Amino acid sequence: MQFCDECGSIMHTEGDTWVCRSCENEEPRDSHAEAAMTTQNRQRTDGGPAVADATRSSTETVQEPCPADDCDSDRAAYGMMPKPGGSFEVRLFTCVKCGHKWRES
Repeated sequence: MQFCDECGSIMHTEGDTWVCRSCENEEPRDSHAEAAMTTQNRQRTDGGPAVADATRSSTETVQEPCPADDCDSDRAAYGMMPKPGGSFEVRLFTCVKCGHKWRES
């Protein structure tokens, strides 16, 4: 991971160059420095974050109409999940009839 010397944002690679998406600063890539970059203990390297499933460990349902076109259910299991980088939470719903998943808008 490379941080921009100009604005501090995370940079991304484009060929042999690191490019900042915020201020468009460019820096040449250094293969020796990149080889020395390591992950921390317990840092995830297997893709994205786990997706919450509102049906797991939740037996409570609420009256919430399913937005799926072919479903007429009005009951859904729900769970709360924090938004990344913020203190707000989002409610995740799973229809008890068809299994359709959605979040509170």
